[in-house]
Amino acid sequence: MSRPLLFLDVDGPLNPYAAKPERRPAGYTTLRVPRENGGAGESGGLRSRARPLRVWLNPDHGRALLALGYEICWATTWMSNANKWIGPVLGLPELPFVDFGSALFKERTDGVHWKSEPLVAYADGRPFAWVDDEQGDADHAYVAANHHAPALLHHVNPRIGLRDDDFTTLAAFATSVEMPTRTSLPAGLPTAVVPGSIA
Repeated sequence: MSRPLLFLDVDGPLNPYAAKPERRPAGYTTLRVPRENGGAGESGGLRSRARPLRVWLNPDHGRALLALGYEICWATTWMSNANKWIGPVLGLPELPFVDFGSALFKERTDGVHWKSEPLVAYADGRPFAWVDDEQGDADHAYVAANHHAPALLHHVNPRIGLRDDDFTTLAAFATSVEMPTRTSLPAGLPTAVVPGSIA
């Protein structure tokens, strides 16, 4: 079976950063990610250590994500760092990521989120689900106009992160778009390859 892509954001869906800061959600663990501030041209170019970034992650989410039937791809500003910091806590293998390049945080005049165009380009006609806390109506319209395969833009509340109903919705979408890569023929006949599939 050909699996759809799952574009996965970190902050919001996996890290409910907008939850009450003094109350870690049940089932979550706290990760402290070191970060630096002050770069060349700031404070004489000296680098200083900033307070670590607090990230809340639910280790059960990794197993649940892997069971959904997708090819998972990071779609986050963490980019390759998601494999270093986020994946190990969730028990995820090293995953591909979308390199947003010059699109990173670039505001668009049409109101489309800066991730939308790179994600459609990365999908390259494959069905996908995009799990994030920042999509809006303009993104739904952009994907509908520019991506000619099934797509699910699934919004997650950043105060609560992924919940059981989110996993149910994602699993149902994956099942609805799975396509066989080969057709079934009677025994003894050669297998026909579906156009666009890999033999």
